[in-house]
Amino acid sequence: GSGFCPADASLNTPRTRSTTRNRIFSMGVSAVFVIAGKLDQSAGLGEPLNIAPLPTYLTFMKVNADFAAPVALCTNTIEWLASPMEGVERRMLDRIGGEVARATSIVRYAPGSAFSQHMHSGGEEFIVLEGVFQDEHGDYPAGTYVRNPIGTHHVPRSDDGCVIFVKLWQFDESDSAQFSLDMNGLALEPAAGVQGISQAILSDRADELVALQQWEASTACDIGDAGGAELLILDGALEFQGETYAQHDWIRLPAGMQAQAKSGPDGARIWVKTQHLTAGSLGGTVPPI
Repeated sequence: GSGFCPADASLNTPRTRSTTRNRIFSMGVSAVFVIAGKLDQSAGLGEPLNIAPLPTYLTFMKVNADFAAPVALCTNTIEWLASPMEGVERRMLDRIGGEVARATSIVRYAPGSAFSQHMHSGGEEFIVLEGVFQDEHGDYPAGTYVRNPIGTHHVPRSDDGCVIFVKLWQFDESDSAQFSLDMNGLALEPAAGVQGISQAILSDRADELVALQQWEASTACDIGDAGGAELLILDGALEFQGETYAQHDWIRLPAGMQAQAKSGPDGARIWVKTQHLTAGSLGGTVPPI
């Protein structure tokens, strides 16, 4: 149940990836934008997803939208793109749609910026990475994990500025659990069958397993799951597929793929989600596009 299958070596087929960072390292992924009514396929197979700057009248886009392909991103090299709200920018990790989209992003709020009240028609899941995120329900400092299921609503803001990792339109319709957790204070327990990794379960459902993991220094382990896997490095570093990924970098593996990762000399603290990228569960609800 940890999302790791070290005993199953049948899936550990060597993979070839580009040496250029932030390239999709499995061919067959493209980005398609409709900008002012014109189709733009300039980001083609195997090319870097250089999508900045984009106009605010973007109506449709696909970023890392082939969920059968693995993706690994050094997120601090991705351009910040403006949102419709002044002072709020995002780095798009994966996305299908326009302003209403199935999306995984890193979002930055400038001090004093805010979004208008909105409902989560497809649910919202986020982690506060830096600063303090706020809404009418309270303040959420760095290290807070929040789940807002379908039908919830709020008025998000940040008085002093913040950065969050957020997933939209990826909730199952049956998931009604709304909560926030301070991950800084969670007790971690050894992960079953894996040396050097301790974890705390954040959400455990039939369609997904979400955990906070702490890897000791220089710990090597297979990552991946029969239902797919997604990792966000909160602190430290991971060596993966010949590259080093550091704080706030993001890795997504398709269902059935496994590959080895190794933590750096200072270890790694990682948010991990598994079991959610199968054909039957992918995306949860679907936004109108």
